[in-house]
Order: sequence, then structure tokens, then C-alpha cells
Amino acid sequence: MAARGGGAAVGSCRRFPGRPSPPGMMMMPGRHNCARREGRLTPVVLRIARGTRRTRRAASSPRRTTGVGKKFDALNPSGVLGTSTRLPLLVYFHGGAFLVHSAFSGAHFRFLNALVSAAPAVAVSVEFRFRLAPKHPLPAAYDDAWAALRGPWVRAAGRAVAGRARRPRRLFVAGDSTGGNIAHNVAMRAGRSGGLPGGARIEGMVLLHPYFRGKELVPSERAESRSLERAERWWAFVCAGRYGIDHPFVNPLAMAAVEWAALGCRRALVTVAELDKMRDCGRRYVDALRASAWAGDEAALCEDQGERHVFFLRKSNGSDKAKKDMIAAVASFMAS
Repeated sequence: MAARGGGAAVGSCRRFPGRPSPPGMMMMPGRHNCARREGRLTPVVLRIARGTRRTRRAASSPRRTTGVGKKFDALNPSGVLGTSTRLPLLVYFHGGAFLVHSAFSGAHFRFLNALVSAAPAVAVSVEFRFRLAPKHPLPAAYDDAWAALRGPWVRAAGRAVAGRARRPRRLFVAGDSTGGNIAHNVAMRAGRSGGLPGGARIEGMVLLHPYFRGKELVPSERAESRSLERAERWWAFVCAGRYGIDHPFVNPLAMAAVEWAALGCRRALVTVAELDKMRDCGRRYVDALRASAWAGDEAALCEDQGERHVFFLRKSNGSDKAKKDMIAAVASFMAS
């Protein structure tokens, strides 16, 4: 999902890429098809992961003020329908250096399918394709992610999962690489703004190999001689030079301990990869969070041995066990 113009959101139709359509859809990733409604194409999820089934199919045109549809395609893992079970809602932000990728990419579809099947949970994947840098420099992605988390469609997603409940029992935010960076900044904004509409709160934040950098190189970055130069050039490019490399957007370690109190989630899980040059940034993030004024209950660290940055998004037989282990760790975190 991305905001356009005066905050209006737009979506994309994979089968007809030239046709815009409402993005306010609840997704448990699967084949992206299109259904005709009121003379135009609306994206709905028709094919879902093994062990799941569709419970409701509904879509509508977006509201004029927000561009977000009122109804959604709600998908629940099998075995919980007809009970009082209220599944957690996972709002996911995809990575891609703020420059590329989409919520509809095959890699993210496959990963989220596996994750929601293991959790179980309902996932909403936020599309940034129409507001990527450099045309839309930061903080555009942060603003769009925040709008997605506050939108009425999140409450509608909660109703679809939880019957008459106004919001889901537990709300999680997550993202990979720069999507993890976005998840952190959205959680910070939630704390500073006093929470989400309707009294909802973020139960947990999951940062998967998050993208954090800073002027002071951590040990895992020092092997690359031009690491800092490249990081500074990239960051200046995606934010149009508005923020330095030590701005809290990209370097939360630069925050004073007291500032961490604003992190608006009760629990946090950070995963890092042994062969990722940003590995120690993630480790220090967890250390800083634990030592800060944050009032949360848990800050956990999960390390993927022998793996590289976002290995779980790539096809690799050698990474299958590591991918399953990481998904199991995230599922356990969401279930606890």
C-alpha cells in the first residue's frame, strides 16, 4: 500500500499492471488474481497456503479521504473456524532498500505463506511500490506505513478475523531488511503519538535482519573498507539528503536511553544472520533496548548461523532448515 497525492492510497493489479486498484486488502499471500467489481478490477486473494482456507471474500472501492477499501478478503488457517479463537494480526512491511520490490513479489508471498501457516496468523502486507525512493524520498515510506497501521482497514481486518471484535486480540508489526527499519520507526511513532485508533496497541515487533547503519562502524562492518562511504551515499539518496547517517531513522543506537521509552510495543524480536555485515547492528539494537528506559517485557535476539542477509527470501535448498528454524522462532514469539 502506498499513499498518493493527498494521502490517497493506490494498489496494483499484477495481471493488469497498468490498472490501479484499491490496496486495502487483507492478504495471506497466495496467487494474486483480480475480480471485477463496479466496472473495474479489484485485487483479491484466491489461492492460499496449504493448511488454510478462505472464510470471506469481499472488496469495495476505496474511501475518497483515504483511498482504502472498506471490506477485505479474510483468510484463516484451518482448524480454528467456528471457534472463539482470535488470530493475531501481522502487519508486514517488505524490504528492498526503499527503492525496489513489492508486497506482491513471489519471494515475500512464499515467506509470508510459510509464516502465517506456522503461527497461525492473518497477515496484511503493505505495498510501497508507488511511493519508492528516489521519486518519493523518506519519510514517505514511514508515513505510508503509519497510515496503513492507523487505517480503518486494520480494524476491518480485526472484525473479519475476530467476529464482532473491533480489533484483533494481538497486533504485530514486522519487516525484513529496510522493512524491519520501517517496523521499528512505526513502533516509535505509535509510542510517541499515544497509540493507535480505538485503543489498539502493538503487542510485538519482529525485525528480520533489520537495516540499521551509523557513522561508527560495528565489528561486522569493518571488513569492507568502503562500508561507511557506501552507506552514507545510499542513505543520502533515499532520503534526498534530509537526514544524516546518524539520524535515529537509520541509527536508533544514536538515541539516548530515555528516548527508547517511546517504542510503542510490549515485546520485540530481532533476528540477525551470521554472515550479514549488519549483524552487529542488530545485536547492539537488542542490547540498547534492554538497557534503555523502554517499559516492554521482552527483547529477544535470534541468530541464523551460516546465513546471509535475508536468506529466507531466496530459493536455496541449503537454507531450508535454517529458514524453517527462523520461521519457527517467529511463530513461537507470536504465540507466547
